Amino acid sequence: MSITANWSYPTAIKFGAGRIAELPAACAQAGITRPLLVTDRGLAGMEITTRALDILEAAGLGRALFSEVDPNPNELNLAVGLAAYRAGGHDGVVAFGGGSGLDLGKMVAFMSGQTRPLWDFEDVGDWYTRADPAGIAPIVAVPTTAGTGSEVGRASVITNSETHVKKIIFHPKVLPSVVICDPELTVGMPKMITAGTGMDAFAHCLEAFCSPHYHPMSQGIALEGLRLVNDNLLRAYVDGTDIEARALMMSAAAMGAVAFQKGLGAIHALSHPVGAVYGTHHGTTNAVVMPACLAFNRPAIEGRLAQAAAYMGIAGGYEGFVARVMELREMLAIPSGLSAMGVEAERLDELTAMAIEDPSVGGNPVAMTLENTRSLFEAAM
Repeated sequence: MSITANWSYPTAIKFGAGRIAELPAACAQAGITRPLLVTDRGLAGMEITTRALDILEAAGLGRALFSEVDPNPNELNLAVGLAAYRAGGHDGVVAFGGGSGLDLGKMVAFMSGQTRPLWDFEDVGDWYTRADPAGIAPIVAVPTTAGTGSEVGRASVITNSETHVKKIIFHPKVLPSVVICDPELTVGMPKMITAGTGMDAFAHCLEAFCSPHYHPMSQGIALEGLRLVNDNLLRAYVDGTDIEARALMMSAAAMGAVAFQKGLGAIHALSHPVGAVYGTHHGTTNAVVMPACLAFNRPAIEGRLAQAAAYMGIAGGYEGFVARVMELREMLAIPSGLSAMGVEAERLDELTAMAIEDPSVGGNPVAMTLENTRSLFEAAM
């Protein structure tokens, strides 16, 4: 089955195999004539990136690439990216790649015309109103993984290189003007990345679905996203060339990022500091801490996850749902605990203090304290 569609929610999305060919039209739609393609170091030399640059060059849009982006991008990467953007006289960004390339690309566009420092725009209260909207360049987003959903997000996660704390920088105009979701771009993903990014999408949908906040639209999107990952992640993992499974996982990734407007929770509150301190893969870390967080939240989410299990075709209610999570983790070769990822017991107090400050804490169904969060880390080890 060939899955092709044009969506206008939450932004203009051109979805389907081969649609990377429409990149010049997407730039025109966004009002970009001199794009800077921003991606990470790992993707810079890959065939999919070369092809995207070829397409831009053939359309007379130049061939500008910036790829000095770390797996957990920081303000130092951003400063170099902004210098490249200004030196090249660019008027917009093609954010290309997984979460790191997409997040940094969005920030290059966002900060290109701002005079205040990056941290002044952290997602706190109405801090985003400090930004000059006229100083935000247009963005076309092209995801090459099926995980973060950053292509349909209004924020970026940027790590402070001095404090090792992940900060969320938010502005409504950071939402890309046009998104190209071409599942063919994800075919070459290594198995480990397919697994980690897929479980990231699952975590987004799971935490949004369990969040106590009221947002019924996100609730429905989260539920279908859970089903899509459950049905298709293993297919994409076993056979990376299964375009239908790749397309449905790409859908689930975008859905997770739309859904988590409703809130995230303990999974992300634990994962963010671990990733910032140890440089672990974000989605894989989410998968590692997921069982401990499910057990932690059980009193508040048992009934809700029984409903999800029924919709997903999983027998056994809450316990059946957890058993399926454990099965997925095993089949995807996810590490058994944080210790296996190199996390040291003597740093748990530091990680706990960072977790409690993470904005995801506010969306967890069970109130998080220093004490119970420290115990949760221990359970996740």
